[in-house]
Amino acid sequence: MRSAEYERGTTETKVKVKLEIDGKGLFTCKTGIGFLDHMLELIVRHGRFDAEITAKGDINVDFHHTVEDVGIALGKAFSAALGDMRGITRYGSFMLPMDESLVLVALDFSGRPHLSCDLQIPAQKVGDFDTELVHEFFEAFCNSAGLTLHLKQLAGFNSHHIIEAAFKGFGRALRQAVTIDAEFSGEIPSTKGLLKN
Repeated sequence: MRSAEYERGTTETKVKVKLEIDGKGLFTCKTGIGFLDHMLELIVRHGRFDAEITAKGDINVDFHHTVEDVGIALGKAFSAALGDMRGITRYGSFMLPMDESLVLVALDFSGRPHLSCDLQIPAQKVGDFDTELVHEFFEAFCNSAGLTLHLKQLAGFNSHHIIEAAFKGFGRALRQAVTIDAEFSGEIPSTKGLLKN
């Protein structure tokens, strides 16, 4: 079973993640940020992972530290659960429609963190959630998981729908990338022979 637990503690946040990659979409989460919990659930359920995520942060200041540190912790958990990446498909992509919105997600567990986030989110907030934190979450995840990620908005004007399409598509693309390729189950999918430094 490919699983991991990761805890991150700073003066600003305390985050704990339990992750099972080969799961059924079971999910519990409490970060104190309702919209973030909703987006995390989309990743887990659409990726068919099992995850427990808890976070206590300085949300009385703003949501930035908590969102970023949850991204870091979840990325670290994925990296730990995947080990040396042996046998994974490595790449994943998904084009996800959400009503009028359409977002393309493409990713690579390359060991080289990179985020290209081309989302034109018109509103500054969805509820009490600052929409600029979408970028912060994905950047934190990429940096801690060693992931190259491209998010490209192809259509859409509703901020909630654009963000939801990105998170759902991310879950679906993650599922593809971490699936074991039966033909190459004993191999690291790189001509370099490694995907982690």
